[in-house]
Amino acid sequence: MKKSVEEDVFIPLYPKSTVEDKSSLRSKFQERRFWSAVKLLSNVVLWDGIVQEEKVRDLGLSKLLNRYLLLNILNTPLGPDNIEKCNKVVECLPERWFQDLKGGSTLPELLNFSQHLLQ
Repeated sequence: MKKSVEEDVFIPLYPKSTVEDKSSLRSKFQERRFWSAVKLLSNVVLWDGIVQEEKVRDLGLSKLLNRYLLLNILNTPLGPDNIEKCNKVVECLPERWFQDLKGGSTLPELLNFSQHLLQ
């Protein structure tokens, strides 16, 4: 899993003006790479309970979400596409990780993502 996250994930960052045209090849490629990384996140998180939670959270949240997915989400204009991306990321996260949190708090690895959601 670590090798896949470190070597197989690539989401190019293009200027917003380049990817705003959803029919452009760059925009389509960036979207395919993003959704591929979301799929990898969902697969990594499936190992929760089998592999140590710290390892799963490190790979899934610290490395995959914060290093790749969040950059793409932040560069996606606010609107339906951004909401869909955020929803899919949230769907990947195990509810068990949030059971012991007090109201209004989140996992340390999700601070930046949470701030984006609040905006």
